[in-house]
Order: sequence, then structure tokens, then C-alpha cells
Amino acid sequence: MAGEIPDLHAQERTGTGKGAARAARRAQLVPGIVFGGDEDPLPVQIPYNVLIKKLKAGRFKSTLFNLKVDGHDDVRVICRDVQRDVVKDLPTHFDLMRLRRSTKINLFIPVEFIGEEDAPGIRRGGVLTVVRSEIELIVTAGDIPQSVTVDLSGLDIGDSVSISKVTLPAGTRPTIDRDFIICSISAPSALQAADEEEETEAAEVPTVGEEAEED
Repeated sequence: MAGEIPDLHAQERTGTGKGAARAARRAQLVPGIVFGGDEDPLPVQIPYNVLIKKLKAGRFKSTLFNLKVDGHDDVRVICRDVQRDVVKDLPTHFDLMRLRRSTKINLFIPVEFIGEEDAPGIRRGGVLTVVRSEIELIVTAGDIPQSVTVDLSGLDIGDSVSISKVTLPAGTRPTIDRDFIICSISAPSALQAADEEEETEAAEVPTVGEEAEED
């Protein structure tokens, strides 16, 4: 699994409709609904400041949560929509979908880099440049991988690793169709500066023909 699935605490709402939703907002609560999973929809609400904090943390709509509501069994959910005020851009409602173990979802999975000690480029002073520390994959809710492993062994300065060169966890695939870069090994800044200086000097040295023309 991709680490611990975070808990999302919510309260059951006793009323439904626009009146109940407005009452929840006046109480600094954001109304929402939990649907799917062959069960009846469950009206819930989350404290406004809690939801705002999670939204600001990022990727709220692509994170798997363990929903905890008093009086109900815990269930895995993923956010399918957050409606916002058109003027203030603040959350006014959210939709959570229950997940079966076989459900396919998009999640960001962390990248684990191994083999740095066996990378010639790094031993020569090269710098590992990480383009993507996480990769968005289509995964099965009941079998979420802990990480995507990228082996740096054998990489030299100037080499890079793209998604096509990585063995992904079984049953997963990227959400992006094109072949994108995950990381690369760059020359150390001192070496880059030296190379640029050599290129500049070479460009400034006139050829024999150029000297003859000047004479």
C-alpha cells in the first residue's frame, strides 16, 4: 500500500436539501454526500477549516481516504467533486465516492530512487535532478503500490530516466500517454561552467583562413 491511508472524519447530516445545506454553512460546516458502493447516499459534513486545510495541502481529489463517520463502518472513499462559490472560490459542497477493492482510481504514487552508489555519473560528481517525485498512476483500490522504484545504476552524466524505462508495479499504468522524464543526472555546476568557458574560448579563436583574410 502507498503508506497509511489517511483518515477523513465527517459528521452525518440529519437534514437534506438547500435549507439544511445553508444551515451547515452557517455553522462553519461544508455539506457533502457519500455515494456509490451499492449503498444509499449518506449526507455528511466536514468542518470548514478542516476541508480548507486539506484543499490547500493539494491533491484532495486524487487521494484515497478512510472515511470515518460515527455510527457507520469505515469505508474507503475518493473525492469526485468540490463545488465552490463562484465569487469567493470557497468550498460549498463536496462529493465522495465509495470504492470497492476492484475499483480503478488515479493516485499519485511516490518515486523511490535506488542504486545511486552504482551510478558513474553521481560518483563523478554529477547531480541527480528529480523532475517527478511522484507519478500519477491508474491503480486498483485494493492493491495500491507503496512506491515506484527507479534504478540509477549505470547512469552517467547527461543520462535520464523516462517512464518507458521503468518497471511499474503490476496492475498499474500511467495516466499520461506520452513518454515523460522522471529524473536525470546533470554535470556539477563547476564542470558546466568550465565546459561553457571552453566553448566560448574555442569560438573566439580565429581559424587560419580568418587570419589570412584579416591580413
